[in-house]
Amino acid sequence: MDKILLNQLQFYGFHGLMPEEKRLGQRFIVDIVLYTDLRKAGQTDDMLDSIHYGEVYEMVKRIVEGESKNLLEAVAEDIANALLSSFNRLNACTVKVIKPDPPIPGHYKSVEVEIYREKVK
Repeated sequence: MDKILLNQLQFYGFHGLMPEEKRLGQRFIVDIVLYTDLRKAGQTDDMLDSIHYGEVYEMVKRIVEGESKNLLEAVAEDIANALLSSFNRLNACTVKVIKPDPPIPGHYKSVEVEIYREKVK
């Protein structure tokens, strides 16, 4: 299966369990892999034969910057469901949601959740 990758999309949202996360918000980084057949798009050079990256970005932005969730898992699930229901050409997707600055004591780069979802046939 061919892939379209959208890497390191950055947003500001209010997700998390801690009250300060809900009140102050923080950065979130999202990586998306879209699994689809790109053969026809490559042959026709027609956007209608692919998935519009800009539309994907705007959809992810609305979710991450929208309604507050407690868990990264819920944010990732919302993104995957929205993508799979919105793009007919999309067969499956991987969604990674990264929280680079969670309020957890210690030394680490980030915490993240990655899910893979397929379109139900």
